[in-house]
Amino acid sequence: MDPFDAGAGGILRQPKAVWATAGASVVAFMGIGLVDPILPSIAKGLDASAGQVSLLFTSYFLITALAMLVTGFVSSRIGGRKTLLLGLAFVVVFAGLAGTSDTVGQLVGYRAGWGLGNALFVSTALAVIVGAAAGGSAAAILLYESALGLGMACGPLLGALLGDASWRYPFFGTAFLMAIGFLCISVFLKEQPKPARKTSLLDPIRALGHGGLASAAVSAFFYNYTFFTVLAFTPFVLNMTPYKSGAVFFAWGVLLAVFSVLVAPSMQRRFGSLKVLGGSLVLLAADVLVLGYGNHTAAIVCTILSGAFIGVNNTVYTELALGVSDAPRPVASAGYNFVRWFAAAAAPFFAPKIEEWTDVHIPFVVAAVTAVLGAVVVAVRRRSLTHEAEELEPKHAAEDSVAVFAD
Repeated sequence: MDPFDAGAGGILRQPKAVWATAGASVVAFMGIGLVDPILPSIAKGLDASAGQVSLLFTSYFLITALAMLVTGFVSSRIGGRKTLLLGLAFVVVFAGLAGTSDTVGQLVGYRAGWGLGNALFVSTALAVIVGAAAGGSAAAILLYESALGLGMACGPLLGALLGDASWRYPFFGTAFLMAIGFLCISVFLKEQPKPARKTSLLDPIRALGHGGLASAAVSAFFYNYTFFTVLAFTPFVLNMTPYKSGAVFFAWGVLLAVFSVLVAPSMQRRFGSLKVLGGSLVLLAADVLVLGYGNHTAAIVCTILSGAFIGVNNTVYTELALGVSDAPRPVASAGYNFVRWFAAAAAPFFAPKIEEWTDVHIPFVVAAVTAVLGAVVVAVRRRSLTHEAEELEPKHAAEDSVAVFAD
């Protein structure tokens, strides 16, 4: 069945609860790239260095990584609806507080609280969408992936439009939109059955004892370092106005969405997931090198083009980690995300430091190396990733629970 079919069960004919959750998901993912075009403005407004402002990403994703050990524990006890509302409430409060910050330390701290709320929300949203969707999981997952791509594309655009007046306004805007999402989910989403088995705090760590899942997580760790070097460090290199920077990252997000939802599945069917992933990682490494050493126009083009490779990688990594482990999908998801989000926290911190120690080109050299290392892990662990995934596919096809990857 075509998931885009407007008939029963298609992506366009879903209950209000699904659309409410998907809409809130768009805003949640907007929060990741929201600060991109206003990073220089924040640095100027708070008299902070690039390294200090980049901690907005570090604190956000460090808390997100740690929270992955908690989200399953919470949602398996209070249910998906209450977990979504708790996460949204955290985002509303801390995004609003972020807009009132007088120092970069306050802003970084509020951003950490925002990260906790976002982790609770996005780690539950896909499972809730699938549980409430009509016509099975295919259309629901596609809807979620579309929300992810739309959010990643619109985040920088919203940040630019509101941030041109003041760097504070994007934070207030996010709080307002998430408050609307809170109300919509409160009204339209009914509580779903709780899992039969409660998740412990250590289950995600135990899941990483599986060789295939551990390999996917380590490869994704290296890849995420590259991804978030582009996302968090490039705005300082481009040194553009919020409008221009927002336009660049909007185009980047559009490519990410298109290649994630439309191109990656077609390439996987034709060439196989691991070949597509390895090739995309190598191409991303080459793109990042040109970004670092090219002129300003080349840097803009390569920043936008990286969205295509990142979109492909996000989709393949998600499906790979979903299928390779014998652990329940929510548990495998938590373990996988626990590892990879540490790289998202590390890259924004180390890239400016590396520039201080060397020059502006070397952070991109490091990012290219980590992308290649991700491809090397895929190649070296190919047998484990391929064979174990194939053996487990029938088992996972029968599972009702679906894990979440906040790519």
